Amino acid sequence: MSRSISFPFRILSTCASLAFAALAQGQLAPDRVYYGIGRSIPMTVRVPEDLKGEAEIRLLAPVTAESKASAAVVAGRVDLAGLFPILWKPPVPPVQDTVYYAQLVVGEQKVGPAVVLQPLLDPPYCVFFDGQSGEPKYRDSRGTYSGLRAYIDRHVLMETSLGNIELAMRPDQAPNTVWAFLDLCGGGFYTDVMFHRVKAAHPNGAPFVIQAGDPIQGHGEVPGAEGGPGFLVNLEKSKLPHDFGVISLARYDTPSLRLPNSGGSQFFICLSREGTSFLDGQFTSFGNAVAGADTIRAIAAVEVGERDRPKDPPVIKRCRLIDAPPYGEGPKPISQTTPVAR
Repeated sequence: MSRSISFPFRILSTCASLAFAALAQGQLAPDRVYYGIGRSIPMTVRVPEDLKGEAEIRLLAPVTAESKASAAVVAGRVDLAGLFPILWKPPVPPVQDTVYYAQLVVGEQKVGPAVVLQPLLDPPYCVFFDGQSGEPKYRDSRGTYSGLRAYIDRHVLMETSLGNIELAMRPDQAPNTVWAFLDLCGGGFYTDVMFHRVKAAHPNGAPFVIQAGDPIQGHGEVPGAEGGPGFLVNLEKSKLPHDFGVISLARYDTPSLRLPNSGGSQFFICLSREGTSFLDGQFTSFGNAVAGADTIRAIAAVEVGERDRPKDPPVIKRCRLIDAPPYGEGPKPISQTTPVAR
């Protein structure tokens, strides 16, 4: 039996390019997704006609939205590498979570969603879990810096049969998990997919998790089988605490067999810090819910039967990608103290 979050082993395959990246619209838009180190980084700046003032692009730090560098621009084509030589010249991003947000600002007003700039670095690879401490052990990465992945910042609007949940991503903590999840959402993977596991309380009595993302549950599945997207996602060193509203990637985990790099499409949303803090470092947390606390609570309250299976499973109708607010603005992550909607 799984300790908490289970996911079957599958054959590794390569994740396809994100079709949504080319379709996303924003005030600052990259020409493509990948930019090799030392090359130009062409983007297009669109300044709304009704805004007055000087336009500039700012490189913002994750979470704090602190400006690390800025450059004046005009509407039209720009080369981000020419504006910000720091992107290619030493010191290059030294660690996996060095992510910038390129934000257009006009007259001190942030305009449109930012562009996420994720460094392409060889990630640490989790080899095994220590038999005594239970901590994941990683093979050191070579630290090779190959370039940037650039895409417009997006939120995920998860439309369920019990209401909507809006999720903000944390590529600064788990860039490759975020990328895989956005790819699945943008490609329509989470269409008519149920919440197949609802464990409203951990054995210690604290609220635990709701789990979804298996495409075969309720659709003629083989008893005991669990499905996925046809590829695996490695365990990343996320430091985002598992807490109410935090989304994390499920994987195969039993007392007899723990597979750190067996994540895929299944995910869980946490119901409390008290019930899920022990998952820190064991699973990859990669985003926060910024709206939909009532929906999460409603899903957690459904009646369940054996193996925590809901008797009338809530269903994800679809997951839509929507523009994120300008970076540093918009709703904050929900918490257990978020009031019930009236």
